[in-house]
Amino acid sequence: MPDDQMLQPIPPGPLDQALEIAQAGGPVVAILAVLSVLALAIILVKLWQFAACSVGDRSTARRALALHRSGRTADGLGLVERSRNPVAQVLGCAIRGSRRRELPDAAVREEVARLASDRLEALRSYLRPLEVIAGVAPLLGLFGTVLGMISAFQQLEQAGSQVNPAVLSGGIWEALLTTAVGLAVAIPVVAALAWLERVVDRVTHEMETVVTQVFTSDLMAEPAPHNAFAEPRHELSRLRPAALMADR
Repeated sequence: MPDDQMLQPIPPGPLDQALEIAQAGGPVVAILAVLSVLALAIILVKLWQFAACSVGDRSTARRALALHRSGRTADGLGLVERSRNPVAQVLGCAIRGSRRRELPDAAVREEVARLASDRLEALRSYLRPLEVIAGVAPLLGLFGTVLGMISAFQQLEQAGSQVNPAVLSGGIWEALLTTAVGLAVAIPVVAALAWLERVVDRVTHEMETVVTQVFTSDLMAEPAPHNAFAEPRHELSRLRPAALMADR
């Protein structure tokens, strides 16, 4: 092998480039790297939680509700008791409470609302840290850019009349690097946060829909009076659990 080919420099790998970026960006890039690792860990935990709770299962609760409204309440309860879906669990609580005629309706709705609030709070856990990371990451990048620009212009002032454009451009490049890293961290976090919040909103809407139908099954079965065009909306709003209405 010729000597000139043996002396050719080895191109830097991805790890070397990452270390070079971290060294050029300084402590701001290091903080952004820690935030990115934390955001990735939270997203993976939420995906595992949603998969364990079967949040995408919308058929179990609806089948159980159909069985309950057709008179096969025991079969519907057996279906929801085997499910890990939070909508099915809240529906099971509502069906069991509606069967106990000795309990007042207000107490049953209060317990259903409490259980629904607990399930929704568990689904919303760790979403606020993601929101903070999505908002702080670009600000940290901008902060690092401002610090880098200050350092670059200080070097320009110290150089006096003998200004080296290479030194100035190198300082500006390092300063803009932190903004790019901040945006690279914030953009996927914002997208993941929007998707996770949308999943929770769908669960909230589905929970409100099926629980309301449990408490209004007798009302819907009765024939509507002649002058009751405005009554159903008022009755439905009264029967909906307060906590479920607040989550929307």
